[in-house]
Amino acid sequence: MSRAARLGAFIVATLAILVAGIFIIGGKQYLFSSTYQLKAQFDNVEGLDTGGDVRVGGVHSGTVHSIVLPHNPGEKVTVIMDLGKSTHEIIKQDSMASIETEGLLGNQFLAISFGSAGTAGVRDGDTIGSLPPLEMSELLTKMSGILDSSQQAIHNATQATANLDSISAKIDSGKGTAGALVNDKQLYTNLEQTTTTMNATMLQARAGVTDFQENMEAMKHNFLLRGYFKNRGYEDSDELAKNEIERLPQGAPIKEFTYSTKQLFDKQDSAKLKNQKSLNAGGEFLANNQFGFAVVVASTGMEGDTQKDLVLTQARAMVVREYLVENFGFDDSQLKTLGMGKESDANSDAGWGKLQIFIYPAGSEIPPGKEAHAVVSSKSTSQ
Repeated sequence: MSRAARLGAFIVATLAILVAGIFIIGGKQYLFSSTYQLKAQFDNVEGLDTGGDVRVGGVHSGTVHSIVLPHNPGEKVTVIMDLGKSTHEIIKQDSMASIETEGLLGNQFLAISFGSAGTAGVRDGDTIGSLPPLEMSELLTKMSGILDSSQQAIHNATQATANLDSISAKIDSGKGTAGALVNDKQLYTNLEQTTTTMNATMLQARAGVTDFQENMEAMKHNFLLRGYFKNRGYEDSDELAKNEIERLPQGAPIKEFTYSTKQLFDKQDSAKLKNQKSLNAGGEFLANNQFGFAVVVASTGMEGDTQKDLVLTQARAMVVREYLVENFGFDDSQLKTLGMGKESDANSDAGWGKLQIFIYPAGSEIPPGKEAHAVVSSKSTSQ
């Protein structure tokens, strides 16, 4: 073969290798296939780079197109992904994106979970939900704390074993009340009889409480009394303080919605909603904006019984919270309630009162809950 022929063959082989490499790299980057874009937002994307792997169900299905920084502090970093059209049938509106690590110290990649059957599919340019990434530094700190706690637990267990040995020796020698019980059979028999009697009394008391609770529950569904519970707008008064806080925070809210209770409820002394759609503006704001937490605050005018008005405002705040949680997508732990009872500035509409939704920025401290405070107070009183 002549020198020119060998040179031509070398050039052709080199070009073939170059073209194959371009197509291999292009296939991995989805340069020659039909794709669509999705977005996800994270507080931190440390370790994730443009061109990074995107996996759906563990299978390489796309690449990270770009990473966009927020325009203002407090906003999130946006990750834009190019995905193959084959994923369009399994990625849905409820799919979640998360930043994962290959092994303990491997490269970062973006993982997308399968959506639920029957859920709407995604469109080009949609933003899906995200999960916060697991930071290795935070994990190592927690592991260090667990090891320290384990060492302290072992030390405490050693001391407890030594104390038990000492107590066992005293009991064997007949010292103290426990030693007397072990060595005096008559004393043990009398104590056993007393304990049996007390247990029987406690069982009877528990049976009485159970019967009372069952009777109250039956009353709620009784034909003659059903209207009473239905008209007041709620059935279980124990639920009133479940999400209630003691007071409003010190800071100013970023958004406020104010309603007349005459506009929302069917009667002046009722917590039954009649015009729920009036609350939709507040619910849409909660669903579409970032915030720290929000409070539904209800109050009445100065007329009427003080205690009844307090319970009424607690119930109104509770049913409004339930409507917002059931009809708008946001973290329900961020929505609290507060029944103010009578307020001098709530005399609008002839004493009906008002209802407000205060929305506070991220980082605002949530005041303590009334239910937790009540539990602590009860324990302190019993002691």
